[in-house]
Amino acid sequence: MDRVMWNTAAEKAEVEAVPMAARWQTASVHQMLSETAAAHPNRPALSFQIKSGPKDQAETLDWSAFHGRVTQAANAFHNLGAGPDDGIAFLLPNCNETVVTLLGGITAGVACPINPLLEVEQVASILRETRAKILVTLKSFPKTDLAQKAHEAAMLCPDLETILEIDLKRYLSPPVSWLIPLLRPKLDIRHDKRVLDYAAALAEQPSDRLNFVEPAGDPISANFHTGGTTGMPKIAQHRQSGMVYNGKIPALDVIDKDDVLICPLPMFHVLGAYPVLMSVLASGAHLVLPTPAGFRGDGVMDNFWALIERWGVTFMVMVPTAASALLERPVKHDISSLKYALCGSAPLPVELFKRFEETCGVKILEGYGMTEATCLVSMNPTEGERKIGSVGLPIPYTQIRILECEKDGDIRRECAVDEIGEICIASPGVFPGYREEVRNFGLFSNPDGYLRTGDLGRLDEDGYLWITGRLKDLIIRGGHNIDPGLIEETLMGHKDVAFVGAIGQPDAVAGELPAAYVELRPGASSTVADLLDYAKENIPERAAVPKHLEVIDELPKTAVGKVFKPALRKSAIARVLGEALKEAGIEAGIEVRDDKTRGLVAVVATKTDGDALADVMGRFAIAWERAGA
Repeated sequence: MDRVMWNTAAEKAEVEAVPMAARWQTASVHQMLSETAAAHPNRPALSFQIKSGPKDQAETLDWSAFHGRVTQAANAFHNLGAGPDDGIAFLLPNCNETVVTLLGGITAGVACPINPLLEVEQVASILRETRAKILVTLKSFPKTDLAQKAHEAAMLCPDLETILEIDLKRYLSPPVSWLIPLLRPKLDIRHDKRVLDYAAALAEQPSDRLNFVEPAGDPISANFHTGGTTGMPKIAQHRQSGMVYNGKIPALDVIDKDDVLICPLPMFHVLGAYPVLMSVLASGAHLVLPTPAGFRGDGVMDNFWALIERWGVTFMVMVPTAASALLERPVKHDISSLKYALCGSAPLPVELFKRFEETCGVKILEGYGMTEATCLVSMNPTEGERKIGSVGLPIPYTQIRILECEKDGDIRRECAVDEIGEICIASPGVFPGYREEVRNFGLFSNPDGYLRTGDLGRLDEDGYLWITGRLKDLIIRGGHNIDPGLIEETLMGHKDVAFVGAIGQPDAVAGELPAAYVELRPGASSTVADLLDYAKENIPERAAVPKHLEVIDELPKTAVGKVFKPALRKSAIARVLGEALKEAGIEAGIEVRDDKTRGLVAVVATKTDGDALADVMGRFAIAWERAGA
């Protein structure tokens, strides 16, 4: 596949002048893997280290071995009864087997990654909804309850037939490995599912060929849940063509066989599974997974720059919270190999963007994606103009329109240049819809069928996309989605609460944190402390517990009595930014206004000089300006 550039809208149009079918004929993920393994059999493909130290033991698979294991996994799943429509779920942290399972599941049936942080009932719900026949998880292992969670969920899933267990012990050396059998937690297993050893099941299968024929056409081959760690997640269906597209497009211009990508993001999330992993499959690059928990792993942040040096990393993948944490770790290692930092999942504050580039000497490429688009939608170009604060240009063969639509998807009108509306997209990666048909009402625009993202934004005169807010009320905390309805419903269960409005308030580290505004019933006497205690005891997900709770006399409401959240957001922005300025010793007044091109804008009235003010305000992903500017 010839390399091409798409650093401007004009170059993107030139790329699109050639049909995708003329650029590649790859029909499936396994075919893409096979082509790369044939081209680079002895080059490193996948590495994993269970501990974070720069000299800790690691396992590296070359492309030939990687291809062999994925083929064995697909054959094993097929041998265990999985067909093209059957779910092959996995509840796993990162390791080489996780990647092998994802790709093998995509090939043999329908891969179903599940977030290990979900509760048992949520895991079981996903297993049932995706008709999972096989579940791959960990063998009981110290310091994790994942195995117990998997077996408890299995009890609630009558259609689940087989559990395959992966033993992380093999990644450890003596004497630590000798202690694992003594330290394994005892499991309470109360089901009749078949439980098999993962490695043994794969070892019985051929590695040089599939023992079945892949389905013709463009099948649904993965179900990814979306909705974060609260509520019952939605199930997004992904086709093979969207997966291949997410790999081939970055390989056109951004990633090649000589690159090394370090990805401390989980494989149950589309950012790690598609643009990162699939671009490695398409290009022949080398993927490094540091520890099972990635960025959350013991010592990963402290050792991160040393790991860059160890592996000769050229591309790092991060989210804004990771960027903020890494700035607290001085660069004391040779990271001259590092070319780019790919950043996604949430807006990156302007000041954090600038500080990271200046401190680390690496160019940040911000992008925008979503589960419903098999991830990648746009990104800032590698060599063209990067507009800080934007999420760049639509990637080739992706089209973006800014629309105003009715609830049923009928287009009311298309917005002008720099006018805010709903971001709507068409691309080979756009999914056909959620598994739950009821969730698909109004999901696509009529009559052209663009995916309605629920995000608000604008396209500037150069074709760059700017995200300004959300139609949806989801709170995005460090890249994790929190349903405000869960907070509201829980607090409404308190005897003294009349109304609740939950929103995301700006945060310099996490992007957003949950905040709740409460109106009490007449005569009620509960305090903020009482309500916070109630929230901590009754909200099932710790990340959703409000970081700020405020009791006010009367919540702002619409004409029909619905809590008016824009007013709450303005109040939260003014409060949070005001506190940050005060802490920095800056006296200022803040008014939050609506702007037709930038969304909510904080207008700051102060006598403090611009540099000191910009240092504080730039920590937040909120548009701002000085009063009178």
